[in-house]
Amino acid sequence: MPKLIVVNRAGEETTVEADSGLTVMEVIRDNGFDELLSLCGGCCSCATCHIHVDAAFADKMPAMSEDEDDLLESSDHRNETSRLSCQIPFTDDLDGLKVTIAEED
Repeated sequence: MPKLIVVNRAGEETTVEADSGLTVMEVIRDNGFDELLSLCGGCCSCATCHIHVDAAFADKMPAMSEDEDDLLESSDHRNETSRLSCQIPFTDDLDGLKVTIAEED
């Protein structure tokens, strides 16, 4: 089973097992990380599931949609590794992916 490494806002790192086919947001939410709000439930209409993806996995990420880019533009904490976790399908190829939950806007 592939693993996802999650760094919370306090800087604490936790490794969780995940089922392929879920989104990164669902994996984080289902493993009890309450600071990732995910208010829209994953339909790409808010930015409350904002994460920073480890740069080593940048080439394995799906392309960012225009909607995702627009939503991230509203964040004061956006950087070059910012993504919405609801827009990243978690697959076996992402085993070992490390993400950091972005600061809340």
